[in-house]
Amino acid sequence: METKERIQKKAHELFLRYGIRSVSMDDIAAQLGMSKKTIYQFFSEKDELVTAVMDEEVNFTQHKCEMCQVDARNAVDEIFLTLERVLEQFSNLNPMVLYDAEKFHPKAFEKFRKMKEEFLLQVVAHNIRRGIEEELYRDTINVDMMSRYRVETMMVPFAMAASAPGKYNLVDVSRETIEHFVFGLATLKGHKLIMKYKEEQQKKKSKP
Repeated sequence: METKERIQKKAHELFLRYGIRSVSMDDIAAQLGMSKKTIYQFFSEKDELVTAVMDEEVNFTQHKCEMCQVDARNAVDEIFLTLERVLEQFSNLNPMVLYDAEKFHPKAFEKFRKMKEEFLLQVVAHNIRRGIEEELYRDTINVDMMSRYRVETMMVPFAMAASAPGKYNLVDVSRETIEHFVFGLATLKGHKLIMKYKEEQQKKKSKP
């Protein structure tokens, strides 16, 4: 692995686990067994490294969302596939990451904000329209309004987990909010399908 790639990979791992502010360039250098001077040969400052890590995370998220759209059998299945990927991604994620980026690394945070405001908004709207066409979601839904609502509430689990880490877990709150949202969209037909997928998930989790 190239040195620059090793640095970015280790920074990615540490930022997501401990938060951006809590990880210094010295910490990254120590974890890699190299000098801080070596890191600065590839990244002129921490902000540049944070931006590179955010770029990677944004690209990864967009790729996963696109794969879920392609692989899904229907709109509800797309939600559950996405949920599975999101919870996997959030399992080792420090909820302070986005707040650290917003406060101390605005250039990096802008990349996340743009993805949320543009790409994720389109993904949610596409899913709602698909669900309506498949008669899994109510045809009275205001697609634009509910897409915007979903995108804005994506930050709620981060706020809850960051403010009360011992009480609220990022994965658990994310699961609850996503399920709450899809139940709110569903027709009777969609409700039955949601329950079916939830049962399938429980069976998967209970397997040794």
